[in-house]
Amino acid sequence: MPSSVRRKRIRKTPAARRAEIVDAAAAVALAEGLECVTLRRIGEELGVRPGLISHYFPSADDLVAEAFGSASSAELDSLLPAERAQGTPTLHLGWFFARATGAPYDNISRLWINARHLSRHRLVLRDRVAEQEAAWRERLTGLILRGVDRNEFRTADPYVTAIQILVVLDGLGAHANTDTGNRPAQVSRMAATTAERELGLPHGTLTRSDAPHIASPTG
Repeated sequence: MPSSVRRKRIRKTPAARRAEIVDAAAAVALAEGLECVTLRRIGEELGVRPGLISHYFPSADDLVAEAFGSASSAELDSLLPAERAQGTPTLHLGWFFARATGAPYDNISRLWINARHLSRHRLVLRDRVAEQEAAWRERLTGLILRGVDRNEFRTADPYVTAIQILVVLDGLGAHANTDTGNRPAQVSRMAATTAERELGLPHGTLTRSDAPHIASPTG
């Protein structure tokens, strides 16, 4: 016999619903591109009507910008955690390079390519791209400053060094949509080589053979 007790529907708070929408949009953006982030598509992903999505994001451009910002911030927090529970700046930088290059990083590289292209005509997205670029510069500069304070790194201008490293990473990431399987090792490690040179570190310091197995510094 059917139960006479009705299940009580749990209504999500506005904050929880908004976070759910942003998470779904970020996942679609990473997997398929920002062009696929539409009110209808995210509604389908969540099994709700587009009107619910538009309640939180009246403009699709706002949702696209939020999706990019969420995905980029998550990657930044993963690669360059603001809080570092253990390890030296050199260890953290080596951990960063071990994960910021190669196939596992291609999706976020494609997203950056996508966002910068679309931001030419989408002002909200353009502002979010600039905001995320600043956040990456600030986080990497902070790590370099910490290394300078501990006498692990030597550089006259940590901010300039951070930009140099990020520019090289961006250059390598620009090829995420093409076949990089035959890329020479010297090219793949260009960002780490730049960092070693600019920070006064011996060649190979940031790309040791055990670097990919370094435990997460937040652990």
